[in-house]
Amino acid sequence: MINYPAFGARPEGRFFIKMQGLHNHFVITDGRSEPYKPKKAETIGVCDVHTGIGGDQLVIIESPTAAGKRGGATAFMRLLNVDAREVEACGNATRCVAWLLMQEQGASDVVLETRAGLIECRRSGDLQVSCVMGRISNRWQDVPLLEQRDTRYLDLGIEVLGDAVALNIGNPHVVFFVDKLDDVELETIGPGIQTNPLFPDQVNVGVAQVVSDDQMRLVVFERGAGLTTACGSGACVAVYAAQLRGLTEKKKMTVTMPAGDILIEISGDAIATMSGPVAYCFAGYYR
Repeated sequence: MINYPAFGARPEGRFFIKMQGLHNHFVITDGRSEPYKPKKAETIGVCDVHTGIGGDQLVIIESPTAAGKRGGATAFMRLLNVDAREVEACGNATRCVAWLLMQEQGASDVVLETRAGLIECRRSGDLQVSCVMGRISNRWQDVPLLEQRDTRYLDLGIEVLGDAVALNIGNPHVVFFVDKLDDVELETIGPGIQTNPLFPDQVNVGVAQVVSDDQMRLVVFERGAGLTTACGSGACVAVYAAQLRGLTEKKKMTVTMPAGDILIEISGDAIATMSGPVAYCFAGYYR
């Protein structure tokens, strides 16, 4: 149960800041000076939009590990989904946390440590952050898949969507390309794909429509979160998947999701850089 301090009362409990990136919203709290390991029920309660603060993830900022420090990391970012599953990466959350840490330090760039590796972030404008999300792989072992399959044309038996592209950018994704995105009911189809036994860690499901050589539309069904208005890592892999399929020759694409646009650049060695907005919502205490 989330209890807010009464007006005029001395604040008690755990301080949090709520932020959003393209409507993907996060409850962010600091666990650097005092370790914070919430139990499953607490994480679910905090993220519940009806009875808690509400968020797509509970994000805990921690001190970097020894390896992270050697890599120049300022902090470790722990990501807990609404079902309390800890996940490796989230592009929109990365931008929000990076912005907070840059504000805290008065810096224009910061390195974040995550389960997916180190992410270099920089201020790219007013409430705009660019993040080097890392290398994308489509090796079947890296996705991972349960068995060796062709990841560029992965047949999952979904006739309405066709073959998928399977990839990993610290977290697993499949991307389908369709002619008419509005005709796809991803909220209905997504759960079955996400829990397909072929994906031992489950998978994020994206459906994209290439509009032009430098623009695409995208919707994503995320592990533990369901249908989302935006997914930064999903946008990164969707652009790379379009390159693999020969649907674009551009290195940069604007990806339009239900909540807005994000710019993705893929370098020659499959390194994805994501640039997009962040926004402050409110702050408070919970206990």
